[in-house]
Amino acid sequence: MLIPFNRAISHLNPFDGVVHLFISLYRNLFLKEGRSESIQTTIRTTSINRKVEEQTLTFRMPTKNDGAAVWELIHQIDNLDLNSSYSYLLWCDMFSETSIVVEEEGEVVGFISGFIHPNKPNTLFIWQVAVDGAQRGRGIGTRMLLQLLNRKRIAQVQFIEATVAPSNLPSQYLFLGLAKKLDTECVVGNYYTSVDFPRTGHEDEQLYKIGPIRRTNNK
Repeated sequence: MLIPFNRAISHLNPFDGVVHLFISLYRNLFLKEGRSESIQTTIRTTSINRKVEEQTLTFRMPTKNDGAAVWELIHQIDNLDLNSSYSYLLWCDMFSETSIVVEEEGEVVGFISGFIHPNKPNTLFIWQVAVDGAQRGRGIGTRMLLQLLNRKRIAQVQFIEATVAPSNLPSQYLFLGLAKKLDTECVVGNYYTSVDFPRTGHEDEQLYKIGPIRRTNNK
């Protein structure tokens, strides 16, 4: 009966110095090499998968044809206020240069609505950030913001502002992470309070101000 090589050596006398040395060499040279190759293969496979994922995503300016899909996307996200379908249609049509959508295989999986602050032309105000639940963990929110900052229409922007509710942890992490990536500050302060809203139990909204932004960092 044939016995697998690794089982055969396990039956030898471990006190025999020569055999013990042989076993050690076998384990060090062959078993470790096998594990190393397995790890390297896993790393290569993961890298390839990430590149494929990136190639399937399309970042672009929205058009009025995206309005309905954006409404459907935000309708699925619990921690975002759902506004009227008309508001998203209008936003995709008239504020496209300061907004962005992400598509995968023709489906909208990400959206940011933004505008240049009317009283602060060097500030981009972010209204809503939406990422499909199945797409989270891929850094899509950060990539959308960086893509926006690279647009010619926003070349004069030195600050990003957004209001975030205390319970909206994903948005807090997003803007704090963006500030770190841009190597700049993120100042948080009170802005809208719950009493400013109708009697719907809306939370306070804190203002996140990121900047100043140095353009060499927007990559």
